[in-house]
This record gives sequence, C-alpha cells and structure tokens, in this order.
Amino acid sequence: MGPRLFGGHAIAQALLAATAVEDEGRLPHSLHAHFLKAGSSAHPVRYAVTPLSAGRSFAVRRVDGFQGDALIFTMTVSFHIAEPGFAHTSPTPFPLDIDAALAGLEKWRASDDQSSSIPIVERLQKRPIEIVPIDPGLLFGSQGREAKTAVWMRMRDPAQADPALQRALLGYASDMMFLRNALLPHGIRPGSDRVQAASLDHAVWFHETPDFDKWHLFATESPWAGHARGLNRGHFYDLEGRMIASVSQESLMRPRNHDRKETT
Repeated sequence: MGPRLFGGHAIAQALLAATAVEDEGRLPHSLHAHFLKAGSSAHPVRYAVTPLSAGRSFAVRRVDGFQGDALIFTMTVSFHIAEPGFAHTSPTPFPLDIDAALAGLEKWRASDDQSSSIPIVERLQKRPIEIVPIDPGLLFGSQGREAKTAVWMRMRDPAQADPALQRALLGYASDMMFLRNALLPHGIRPGSDRVQAASLDHAVWFHETPDFDKWHLFATESPWAGHARGLNRGHFYDLEGRMIASVSQESLMRPRNHDRKETT
C-alpha cells in the first residue's frame, strides 16, 4: 500500500466509527471528508466521534482522525432511516458488460509490452478490491485522453458483510482510480515524478446499499482542472443498472519543474 495512509482506508474506518454509535436503525446516506495532513500507513489512527444533531429521520456526526496528537482527517456523516419517496435515476454511460472488460484486460496484458512495468498494475493486485478497467490502455497509459472512463470493482474475497459494512467497503473503493480522471487529458500517471498528487476532499452519497461481493461499475469523469487542482466525479452502478452511490472529489495535481504551467 505504500508509506502513506490510503484515503479510502481512512474513509471506511471513520464511517464504521460513526456507525458504531448509531443505535436508531439509520444508515449513512452521505459523507464529506477532508484530508488535512498526510497520514502514515505504519501507525494506527484514533477516531473520535462527535454527535452534531439527531432527529427522528436524520442524524449527523463528525469523525476526527488523529495520529498521535496530530489531526490528519475530519469527516461529517449523515444518517437517514429508510423511508419511501419519489425515485428516478440516470442510466449508466457505459455498457454493463463485465465479461467484455475481463477479456479486454487479459488481451491488454498479453499484447502491451509496458503492462508488466507499470507499478500501479502490480499494486492493484495486492488490494482487497478487485479492479477491471473497461479500457486499460486509457487508464494506465501516458497518452492524453478524454477525462472519462470506468472500472469494475468487487471484493477480492467475499465479505458477506452487513449493510453498514457494505457502505464502508464502497467508501474504501471510491478513492481508488478516482484522482486519475483529472490527469487523463494531460498524459500523466498517478505516481509520476511530474506531478504532486493527493486527495484534498471527498464526498459520497449512498443511494442504495451495495453488495460489494458482486461487480459494481464505477463510471467517472473530470469536468475541470486548474490552479493545481482537479475535480473528479462518478457514480457506482450494480449489474442491474441501479445507481448505488455518487462520488465527488477535488484533488491536488501540482506540476513539478518544467510542467508547472496553467492549463484549462
């Protein structure tokens, strides 16, 4: 995972900490996180939960993450009890064809001479979330492309988790392959020495409870970048085409050395 604390890890742990003190049957429907300082993956994080409000339908809690005495992370979580209401959803912008994505990934691995030398490809195989891009060449390549792509995700080992933990698993996954969108038009990979990249803030809206033992499509795009920041947004869909969650994030993407110029 590297020396830095993964943002999705902090999101998932903080969400579980907030859920642990919820005793009215409500589930988290949204979270808004801010990464204040780089955390270390070698040291534990202490999470402190503060109730901010509670009613019959909604409750809001703040979760602060500390390493030692340093506040490195803060997040608000809103909980909502299940209730009926008007419903609509936008369709997925990509085909719901996981078999085609799996075949495309194997074909890319077999035909692309660079696939074995790209560090992120190897690192992804060690994470608990299995990832299958719909276009590996776009996602891992160094050519400037449209800031729009998608990946399939599921648990590498089935978790058979309860609804609260399922939402935490999606929160963990929502920070994976996301920052990459704002870099796509500029032909820069995350981890490149041409850019200092990090998540600044992150928001998730849970529309349904996911079953992350099964495949979910994370369709993402970046509508804007500038001033050393990039905006990323996306939606999770299940295999039936239901929109399960929406995600938004602003990332730091500060050019280094000769790449330090403003582009719009």
